[in-house]
Amino acid sequence: MKIILNTYDEIEVLATVENGKEAVNYCLHNKVDIALLDVRMPEMNGVEATKLISEDTSTQPIILTTFDDDESILDAVKSGAKGYLLKNTDPERIRDAIKSVYNGHTVLQDVVLDKLRTNLQTKDESGAAPAIDQSLFTKRELDIMAAIAKGLSNKEMSKHLYISEGTIANYISSILSKTGLEHRTQIAIYYLKGSLE
Repeated sequence: MKIILNTYDEIEVLATVENGKEAVNYCLHNKVDIALLDVRMPEMNGVEATKLISEDTSTQPIILTTFDDDESILDAVKSGAKGYLLKNTDPERIRDAIKSVYNGHTVLQDVVLDKLRTNLQTKDESGAAPAIDQSLFTKRELDIMAAIAKGLSNKEMSKHLYISEGTIANYISSILSKTGLEHRTQIAIYYLKGSLE
């Protein structure tokens, strides 16, 4: 991975480390934009390292792993991962994900998002509403949360809900503010599961 990433002019690999603890220490003592972490690492796993790096540094963690089980994905997102990619991802897409996270976005592979969507759905077969506290939100905010949980982009929501993308962005900001969440992936999990716990 280091050799591949170093072939891209816009990426500089500062260091490779042996385990999660070393990753945290390196990010604490060096200016690092992005940290690529595996879920399973010796001494400290990638989820624990992600949490510490997110809380104590300005580094943005991305999980790059072979593990696509629901628990790993959820734990990583809850801990502050800004991306979750599988190691069989094309190198160009990994590069694009790094650039996207660097520019303030969250990146989940379709296969990862599909697993979240399928396995976190708490609506029962009668279509009952999810277990979130609906009194916190306006009907429009609930509509937008549902659309985010379905994986719709702001552009797609704009067409579906007949409101501008700017208005949607304002609603999303309001939802983030009310819930204390940080990004739309967490909104989707919160909406589908009722909490981030």
